[in-house]
Formats: sequence, structure tokens, C-alpha cells
Amino acid sequence: MRAILCKDYAPPEDLVFEEVDDPTPGPGQAAVDVRAAGLGFVDALYVQGLYQVKPPLPFIPGSEVAGVITELGEGVTNLAIGDEVFGMAQGGAFAEKTLLSANNCVKKPANMSFEAAAGFLVSYCTALFAFDNRGGITGPGETMLVLGAGGGVGLAAIDLAKALGCFVIACASSQDKRDACLAQGADAVVDYTTEDWRKQVEAAAADSPSGGVNIVYDPVGGSFSNIALRTLKPWGRFLVIGFADGEIPKIPLNLALLKQIQIVGVDWGGWVRTTDPSGQAALLAKLSDYVISGKLNPPQGQQYPLADAGKAMRDLLDRKVTGKGVLVP
Repeated sequence: MRAILCKDYAPPEDLVFEEVDDPTPGPGQAAVDVRAAGLGFVDALYVQGLYQVKPPLPFIPGSEVAGVITELGEGVTNLAIGDEVFGMAQGGAFAEKTLLSANNCVKKPANMSFEAAAGFLVSYCTALFAFDNRGGITGPGETMLVLGAGGGVGLAAIDLAKALGCFVIACASSQDKRDACLAQGADAVVDYTTEDWRKQVEAAAADSPSGGVNIVYDPVGGSFSNIALRTLKPWGRFLVIGFADGEIPKIPLNLALLKQIQIVGVDWGGWVRTTDPSGQAALLAKLSDYVISGKLNPPQGQQYPLADAGKAMRDLLDRKVTGKGVLVP
């Protein structure tokens, strides 16, 4: 098979695409013919050696994958050859074939494409965990401000928030991304690269059913966080998702005091690693039901040939990717 190989910790342009041996499933594993693989910021950090964990060289990057099962290891009884699945690999997803733990395989709903499924797990699980487990989002009557809304994480938050009945204001940096937010169901869009973006948010929120921002969904960080925090109504919730801007914001806690707001950390990955597996299973079951019933409309993502993984990573780092980046063999 052909795969993307990281032979040295270096810029993504140094990745190579070459022939390697097919993987063989061990006990409890499934071999999957990859139809699409999701691309995230963590992947770009891994290949540069900038993540806190450094895989031994050489390695095949990638963890989010969707495909068809071609072979099963010993002891796998919940899956069958030919099943269309998606899941999280322990690396190795940027290849024509990869291995998944049978416990981490989810059968793909028939009405969801491989490309959408490949970018679904991290973005949508993060959003649902944030809404249900951390933020107490009730839906109708609430207004949510989504930062970085044109990326995969942001579009997932829009999709799920609209499914729950929220009024959504989406902040994105380009017209293409704002158009994608509107297509995903956002009620209003704001260019947060402009100086007066706070006023634009507050004007849009004033026309919402709640008359102001109740929830901020922030995967960006940096200076954007402080401005977004100031748009919150009293008793609002600020959901800390991540720091794609590269800067961890210094939040003025006097605002939390004066507005009596909650600042809530959201770490779905940490929760998955430490919680009872039944909690994650319930999360996935709920998301699958939403997809099957048509309440959610996962986007296809911006697609690249597998061989162009280096370019895709560079575009992601340069914020040129709309939605989720997806590699297709």
C-alpha cells in the first residue's frame, strides 16, 4: 500500500508518499481500507515534533479515519468484513489501509459519506460533550457565539447548536468561511478580523430571542477570547475549547465576577481517556441518532488527495482550509 511517511521532525512539506507493507490486524483489531482520513492541527504538530508526545521515527501520521473493513483480528465479534465504519486510529490513518481497535469502530450511518465521517468524531464529540456534559445548553431561547466558526470544530458547533434550537452567531475570517457558516445554518456571521467585530456581535445578538449572547464557544483563544467574553450577558457561559490562535488568553477574572459568568474547560479527549467507556458510547449513540434522523448535516470537508498531505497541513496551519481538511486516497 501507499502511505504518508514522516521520516524526520520537520515542516509538513518534507513528508513523503511511498510504498510500505500492508498492516496486519492483531487481536481485537480490524484492518480498514481507508476511504477518507480527517486532518487536524494535532497532526501538523506531530510531524514537526511540536506535540508533547513524539512518535518514534519513521511513522505514518493521522488518527481520524473512515473506510471499509477488509480483515478482522482474533476475538472481534462486533464487526464483519465489508462493514462501513469510522473511528480513531492510534496513528497510521494517512494511508490506503490502516488498523482500528474494534472497540473504537463505529458503523457509519448510511446517509453520511465517508468524507463527512472522517471529520466527524473529534469535532462533533467535542461539541456534544461541551453542550451536554459541560455547558448545560438548553437550546431554544439561547444565543451562542462561535469563534473560529469556519473550521471543522466551529462548523460542528453550529450544526449541533442549530439542531438543539439555539440562535447562532458565527465569527470567521474570510468570506468563503462565512458563507460555509451560513450554509451550515448560522443565523448571523461576523468578520472578526475587523476592529468593530464586538459591536457587530452585540448588534446581531440584540436581534436574537434572548437579546444577547448566552454562550461563547471558543476554540481560538488569543485576544479574541477577551473580546468575546465581554459580549456575554450576565449568567452566561464561556466554553474553552482550545487555542488555535497559538496564544493562551489571560482572562480578566473581574469580568467573571461582575457578570457572574461561568468559564468552563472542555477536554473531550481527556474525558474519553479517563471516564467509563459507556459515557463515550452514549455520546456516539446520540450523535448517530441525530445523523440518521437528519437533525445533523456533517459537512464533506475540504478534500485533498492523500499524496498532498503536506500541502493540506500547510494550508491548515495558514488557515486556508474551510471546514475540516480531509485526505482521500
